[in-house]
Amino acid sequence: MWAIIGGSGFESFDDFEVIEDLNRNTPFGQASSGLKKVKLGSTEILFLPRHGSNHELTPSGINYQANIYTLKKHGATKILSVSAVGSLRQELKPGDMVVPTQYIDRTKSLRKHTFCENGVVGHVSLAYPVSNILTEALQSTAGDMDFDIHFNKTYVCMEGPGFSTFAESQMYRQLGADIIGMTNFPEYGLAKEAGLAYLPCSFVTDYDCWNVDAGHVTVAEVIAIMKKNNGKAFKMATNLLNKFSDIDVSYVLEDGLKNALMSPIKTMSQTQQEWVKILIGE
Repeated sequence: MWAIIGGSGFESFDDFEVIEDLNRNTPFGQASSGLKKVKLGSTEILFLPRHGSNHELTPSGINYQANIYTLKKHGATKILSVSAVGSLRQELKPGDMVVPTQYIDRTKSLRKHTFCENGVVGHVSLAYPVSNILTEALQSTAGDMDFDIHFNKTYVCMEGPGFSTFAESQMYRQLGADIIGMTNFPEYGLAKEAGLAYLPCSFVTDYDCWNVDAGHVTVAEVIAIMKKNNGKAFKMATNLLNKFSDIDVSYVLEDGLKNALMSPIKTMSQTQQEWVKILIGE
């Protein structure tokens, strides 16, 4: 089953047919509000507004553990992650979609970024955090879209909620980053641990502040572009899921913690055993 995580500007899509509201309670606390099973065309999927249905959560306040866990528990095998980002490259224009396949983490350790803690120890490779098979599927549909899509870029994740300083923006460009956002870390890492295929689709709203000709970022400008990007995201997701609703990712997944646990399950508490077994599919 596909799950869509909607970021800023993507908290709702008017053409979703809501099937049911889902329970948000998890061993890690509550997932973001607005968790639903919906129908997109003829395909049933899960939908979760990353910041909550009313955008009440800052990037640092999102319970990423609970979000990923609840999607896995409700049957997700694939995540389409939609978010708003700033561009660090002239050719990545506001209104374009960017698919990053690599990440640089510049957050400040305020976020719970792993399921491995308190006696549960595992080491999952994050060398290739994005699903190749889902990226290739999206590439095959890119020609159907009436906006530009860029693949194989690098996303730098900053803490937020404030935007970059000019010096930081220049530094991120020197590090090789192409776009900047506030939410894909630790989302992609937790998805990896949970054995979920992850496909990020980032919609550019601005040029951050490195581009002196464009001026510094303002919320008003970002919101104006977001409104246009919402329709693009819905069109992209509808097209992708109509063509690849049943795409099999099982043979390319590394199974996350299933093959990466160091701690024997029998040594864990009963509660830990229960949620670990859900993450590893037992």
